[in-house]
Amino acid sequence: MRIVMFRAKSILFTALLATVSCTAPPDQSGLSEAELNIQLLANAIATADTAVILEIFWPEATYDDFASQQTHQGIQEIVAYLTAVHAWGDDVYMNLARVHTSSTGAVGEWVFSAIQARPIGDRFPVASGDEVVLNGVTIIEMEGGRIMRAADYVDGVPLILQLGGSIELPGGGVWQQGDGGR
Repeated sequence: MRIVMFRAKSILFTALLATVSCTAPPDQSGLSEAELNIQLLANAIATADTAVILEIFWPEATYDDFASQQTHQGIQEIVAYLTAVHAWGDDVYMNLARVHTSSTGAVGEWVFSAIQARPIGDRFPVASGDEVVLNGVTIIEMEGGRIMRAADYVDGVPLILQLGGSIELPGGGVWQQGDGGR
């Protein structure tokens, strides 16, 4: 009886393994155009893939960076903005956690991380070697199958604190890493 049960379990396991290993990868054809574009955007930021950025944006598109209160107009400014992190960061990672789509675009919730391997301009002139982890949201608006406008919403305070900076508050208080700034 035990030999029969063992053989039955072995056959079932083998059949299950064969079924799983022969299963096709998930079909991405069910993704909306906006969802596919926001996924491509997140990957292009992580890998600094300018070819993908050029492909998914219209040449006259705009990209708003609300944390810095800057608007990047045109494809060259957008490419510079989206690839700038690679000037100071290594091991850049952009995980698109959730995507919410509409008939004209998408909203992507993401987690970004990088290791500060080089200075960040005059603000952080020393490479700390520290990891930076930020949560944010990107909104894209689509026209004719490409991105016409995008906007990033992210709190810049965690970046400052994670790299060893501090924020002086009115009244003499100082906000530092570990004080709830993350």
